[in-house]
Amino acid sequence: MNPIQVGLLGIGTVGSGTFRVLRRNQEEIRRRAGRGIAITMVADLDTERARAIVGDGVQVVADARAVIANPQIDIVIELIGGYGIAKALVLEAIAAGKHVVTANKALLAVHGSEIFAAARDKGVIVAFEAAVAGGIPIIKALREGLTANRIEWVAGIINGTTNFILSEMRSKGLDFGVALKEAQRLGYAEADPTFDIEGVDAAHKATIMSAIAFGVPVQFDKAHVEGITALQAADIRYAEQLGYRIKLLGITRRRDDLKSAGSPAGGIELRVHPTLIPAKRLIANVEGAMNAVVVQGDAVGPTLYYGKGAGSEPTASAVIADLVDITRLHTADADHRVPHLAFQPGELHDTRILPMAEVVTAFYLRLVVADKAGVLARITGILADNDISIDAVLQRESAEGERQTDLVILTHDTVEGRMTAALALMQALPTVLAPIVKIRKEELN
Repeated sequence: MNPIQVGLLGIGTVGSGTFRVLRRNQEEIRRRAGRGIAITMVADLDTERARAIVGDGVQVVADARAVIANPQIDIVIELIGGYGIAKALVLEAIAAGKHVVTANKALLAVHGSEIFAAARDKGVIVAFEAAVAGGIPIIKALREGLTANRIEWVAGIINGTTNFILSEMRSKGLDFGVALKEAQRLGYAEADPTFDIEGVDAAHKATIMSAIAFGVPVQFDKAHVEGITALQAADIRYAEQLGYRIKLLGITRRRDDLKSAGSPAGGIELRVHPTLIPAKRLIANVEGAMNAVVVQGDAVGPTLYYGKGAGSEPTASAVIADLVDITRLHTADADHRVPHLAFQPGELHDTRILPMAEVVTAFYLRLVVADKAGVLARITGILADNDISIDAVLQRESAEGERQTDLVILTHDTVEGRMTAALALMQALPTVLAPIVKIRKEELN
């Protein structure tokens, strides 16, 4: 049987890795897929560089639409990125009856519903394993491996740049700005790292995982997104003293129990923010630029997926896995393929995404307070008045100046709206001398 023919749009870091791994492991891949897979056409604006990568025997063009128009091409790999031309090209490839493989998490998180609907109408596959956590097969696990389970929650370190920065801050006591410059020097952070350090990249990925885990539409606009730019070395140090580590987590959780916790109604949490995790948890010990995702299922319990979340060949591994899946299913009845979002299209539920005011979680608070009698009693009184119970208290001499104390409080679970109200009252106290630091805490047990 002749190889299935693939067109590649964009041959940058991931594209070149995909071409290289596919060629290097072509015999092993053929044995798994049942037929060969060959990239026979590449589109890239830098045609000279593209030709240097692919060599002879592969057609190189500057116009991506020429790849889509080629009737010999069965699968189109989109590795351009972004929302603009990438969206147009993906929809055009689908309209032309081509299967699509993409690593574009931003595109799917924002426009996934439209793209998946178009693919269903044309009977083609849109595969996106590489869009979340690079070489870690988390999409496959959620869509297929855990299909017997009622997923309860998913929590992941899904941005390597921020995890590297936080690891540097913890291990070397660095401030955020210094750790960011080191990440940029080593190539872990872009010259403009905004999407990473502000949590947007992680939120794109969490949105996709949430849709697959709970059978809901992709809805990035409803995600709560916080980055790590405001984190201070002091808080990482205090968290360590209390037995916790701070990670930027993407969290999505089914909450049917919220009425008993004081929240008005159930729904799904979808949030990205710095989080205290007990140091004894495996995910708390994921360091450097590595990624990890924990999935809690009702039947299987917790499962952990760990590996490289970015890079040329790790991401290429996921792209090629999608190519193999499509090759196996190329001639299968479209109605009997695994649905894009794991649940049958007519079975997706538009379950409410909870606003943060209704989310239930625990908190780390750090207050710089005057070193006077009665201060702690007033603060704990405010918490008690708002039905917030305290788990632990730590007092240390403040670096802010003399006659000041850092007061660190860990709370038990509470509704975030209550904490917001309590923080406003505490901040108004004349003995609270600086903005209060608030970081959410998750036990993940």
